[in-house]
Amino acid sequence: MKYRKLGKTDIEVSEISLGCWTMGGRNWSQGNSIGWADVNEEEVKEAIYYALDNGVNHFDNADAYGNGKAERMLADILGNKTNDVTIATKVGWFQGTAKHAYDPLHIRHQCEQSLKNLKRDVIDLYYFHHPYFGENDFYIDDAVAEMNKLKEEGKIRAIGQSAYTNEDFLRVVPKVNPDVLQSSASAMDDHYLAEGTPIRKLLEEREMSFIAFGPVAQGLLLGKYNKENPPVFEDGDHRKGQQRFTKEFLTLLDPKIEALKKEFGSETEDLARVALQYLLHYNVTGAVIPGFRNLNQVKINLKAAEKPLTNDEFNFVKNLFAGFKFNP
Repeated sequence: MKYRKLGKTDIEVSEISLGCWTMGGRNWSQGNSIGWADVNEEEVKEAIYYALDNGVNHFDNADAYGNGKAERMLADILGNKTNDVTIATKVGWFQGTAKHAYDPLHIRHQCEQSLKNLKRDVIDLYYFHHPYFGENDFYIDDAVAEMNKLKEEGKIRAIGQSAYTNEDFLRVVPKVNPDVLQSSASAMDDHYLAEGTPIRKLLEEREMSFIAFGPVAQGLLLGKYNKENPPVFEDGDHRKGQQRFTKEFLTLLDPKIEALKKEFGSETEDLARVALQYLLHYNVTGAVIPGFRNLNQVKINLKAAEKPLTNDEFNFVKNLFAGFKFNP
């Protein structure tokens, strides 16, 4: 496994790390599904043990993942190894009884609760989980001040900012001054990372790293879904009803997947390598954090660890998806 330093911090993380969203199971926020169905804790445990044995040292979590369930589950599985790895978690989507999730008192409360859930004295990387700091960014100054206090007190080591549009990143980063940015990215949508784009420039100017969630696009880049038999997801699974899993979208994607298979191989491991190493080809990428449910998924992803793409391979993938419209 290879490791990369996150921005100007002293934190080094495995290039292929693990996202813990699925571990929270079904969950809702303000009436919207933000969870996953069919999560088996024993399978998750087996997968994490394998990941640790094969060099994974970075787990990305959040208070909203099962309202703390994913944090507690991770701590229980790690046991006495909890301080041997880098753990990121987030505040923002779980509002509790606060008027806004970025009320400073709520941020402090959630930080303390996450520390308890994770059975740790410090959170390595603490994110603002979204860029919505209230009307006219009402809470942003006090929220940032509180985050910096937590850092000064040694409760967190580094600050992250997650967002979902260029405009949001450009608006909040100058005030938040984070060490790390996080958003979705994949070969179908690499606009945050591509040379000369606004967020790439921001990353370079401020010496920040980018953490990419959704690097295999929830299985779409692995050829997992059949256009003739689109997946049907259960209630409580946030994927239910999403356009990307419809017959229409899968029909558009299908020739791209076939081209990848022809060029790189048709096994799931071959396609996972392309998806993960495509994003790691960008030097501003700190890590990719594919989600997982079981040992097999982690094994597939980690097989890509020592097989970077050549420049020609990278350009093949980039050209293949140039102009492709994907809504993450």
